[in-house]
Amino acid sequence: MENFIKKIITSQLLIYIFRCLLGFTIGYNLMIQYPHYEPFWGLLSIILVISPEAKDSRKLSKERVKSNLIGSIVGLCCVYINNDPPIYLVMIGIVSTCVICYLFNIMNMARVAIVALIIILIQPHVSNIAITPILRFASVAVGCGIGFLITLFTSMALRKLKKYYNIVE
Repeated sequence: MENFIKKIITSQLLIYIFRCLLGFTIGYNLMIQYPHYEPFWGLLSIILVISPEAKDSRKLSKERVKSNLIGSIVGLCCVYINNDPPIYLVMIGIVSTCVICYLFNIMNMARVAIVALIIILIQPHVSNIAITPILRFASVAVGCGIGFLITLFTSMALRKLKKYYNIVE
């Protein structure tokens, strides 16, 4: 039985599946409970932030949170420049997002930032057009926080279990 438990707590695949299922469950319940607050984007952000990598998962999740927030903030800025951004403004947003990711030394997460930017700018609005970008930003930020906390708490639990079972990695 002990070997079985050791295999489970060292399986990168099982850990990632568990994190994703936990994140999806939380995000889905938020979607059901608060449908008027654009929670789908939070669910998407939860999954984007959760790291499949066993090593450095907290660091990578932190970088994904930063990149999600960068893309969301750039998206909000574009919306405030023009409420219905033309394609050139979206392209400027993409360039700005890439440059900011470069300045923050998180170029490996630029694609996540661009996804967040596109969430804010492109997807058709389902609620009041004036507050939709703000709701999406809030939803992305909450989703990032949830995804990061899932990674943080599961990493802490796994570290304790590995210590208990004398697993060295």
